[in-house]
Amino acid sequence: MVRRGPVSAIRHFLHNEAAGGILLMGAAALAMFVANSPVSETYFRALQAKVGPLSVAHWINDGLMALFFLLVGLEIKREFVDGHLATWTDRLLPSIAAVGGMALPAAVYLGIAGSTAGLARGWAIPAATDIAFAIGVMALLGKRVPTSLKLFLTTVAIVDDMGAVAIIALAYTTEISGLALLATAVLMGAMYVLNRLGVRVLWPYLALAFLLWLAVLLSGVHATIAGVLAATMIPIQRSPGTPDDESSALHRLEHGLHPWVAFAIIPIFGFANAGVSFAGISLEHILAPLPLGVAAGLFFGKQLGIFGAVWACDRYRIAAKPSGATWLQIYGTALLCGIGFTMSLFIGGLAFADPLLVDEVKIGVLGGSILSALAGFAVLRLATVRQPKSKPTDASGL
Repeated sequence: MVRRGPVSAIRHFLHNEAAGGILLMGAAALAMFVANSPVSETYFRALQAKVGPLSVAHWINDGLMALFFLLVGLEIKREFVDGHLATWTDRLLPSIAAVGGMALPAAVYLGIAGSTAGLARGWAIPAATDIAFAIGVMALLGKRVPTSLKLFLTTVAIVDDMGAVAIIALAYTTEISGLALLATAVLMGAMYVLNRLGVRVLWPYLALAFLLWLAVLLSGVHATIAGVLAATMIPIQRSPGTPDDESSALHRLEHGLHPWVAFAIIPIFGFANAGVSFAGISLEHILAPLPLGVAAGLFFGKQLGIFGAVWACDRYRIAAKPSGATWLQIYGTALLCGIGFTMSLFIGGLAFADPLLVDEVKIGVLGGSILSALAGFAVLRLATVRQPKSKPTDASGL
């Protein structure tokens, strides 16, 4: 039997992520169509309909998205323990690039919208990269894009997700319930004990994770953070030669959860959150400080922050640029990082309660993400055309 190397797990992840990203594009387009169709009133009313204690929109954003954040946490832990971020050398370039790719968009946003009363709270909206959308666009180019750039984009997005999770927990938490936080700590402690005792079956962790979600929901911290907290306690078995090792609880859970998140939860989130009615929307609204700041942060801030960080690391020998990639290809990848759809919409919903401001966030996110996608695709396509034919672009078949 042929043993698969670590890259097979990344290959599987990228292929699933690419397909999920393409499905997400379709869900977002459908939401825009429905929101501006004769059934738009039904669409918006259905999202606000109560199901038990929460609306449909809240069940999606606070409930289903907790599973998305659980998957994010599992991916982060796997990459740090058993993947492409396992050593400080591996972490250096994507970490610096991710920091640059979060700081510059926030600075651009604040420079445009920060002086307007009440809008500074949205500084983190353009700071996140949507890996599913970005990989989906990159997948349209097939083998024209070197594997090293696909891995670079993935690892930058994973570090980026870490920053987004920290921002959500620290910047968008208002009132805190001490009793609920105590319950959170107790449940985390119980999961830690199970881990230390060597329990490898998943159901006790999942049962405690559900209770953890309830505790975090009541604590005042956003409920989705429970997914990341739970992920840190899922046991992992190092398996560099067999990335889908059945003895690793984390690998099993990640492998089982990923299709549901990629092909159901994220498209549902996109359909529920991307719909914005353009009735009464004028050019003045589109060029208002909030949407303009978000769009400019995603398009200009991301590319400058990430490409500048990679250039500086290579120029000053801090870390080498992705192997086998030209500077034009790296620039195209930096442009794709300006696609901030899922996490940007999510943070926008936390930053603002006013429906008008939320709609402006959606306009800015959609504008900046679409512009970044089109520009990134065009640059990567141009980079492939200009690349000498005698040089192979990728020997891995990814």
